[in-house]
Amino acid sequence: MTEAEKIWKEMMSGEIYDAAHPELIRRLRQTREKIWEFNNLRPSQEEKQRAILHELLGSHGERFQINQPFHCDYGCNIFVGEGFFANFNLTVLDEAEVRIGDNAFIGPNVSIYTACHPLDAATRNTLVEWSEPVTIGNNVWIGGSATILPGVTIGDNVVIGAGSVVAKDIPSDCVAVGNPARVIRRL
Repeated sequence: MTEAEKIWKEMMSGEIYDAAHPELIRRLRQTREKIWEFNNLRPSQEEKQRAILHELLGSHGERFQINQPFHCDYGCNIFVGEGFFANFNLTVLDEAEVRIGDNAFIGPNVSIYTACHPLDAATRNTLVEWSEPVTIGNNVWIGGSATILPGVTIGDNVVIGAGSVVAKDIPSDCVAVGNPARVIRRL
């Protein structure tokens, strides 16, 4: 296994890894080039937008849309289902897999994070981190400016209220709101 493969495996498996490793920096820059191109296309250049997203994302359904601007770290760790829609300014820190089911609607200014950092400042300053995957089910609506934290699973048929911070798993068939988000209604 090469050094590049080793660091990628560490990151993807949830192990502590060096976030400043040259291979990861190279991949981040490569993705940022694609993101810059995507975000600077004219809105009418839909075919070029889709081509970049097709190259960037891990997988996607036939029907999907991500409005500009869009930001992510690697892109290849993002998997979205059929009928996916993301409004303006979606940010995904995909150091681990982010899996989103069918017919998910993401409001503007939503952030999904998988990167985790040590609480101890001295350790944090060494630039080590780990990642925890995020899973979002089918038929989920995430309101504007919501934040989904590392390691969270959101079930099917869920509404996350605008501005909510989802720090723990949310079961299927409910509405969750607040900071931290909590279930306020069953559907």
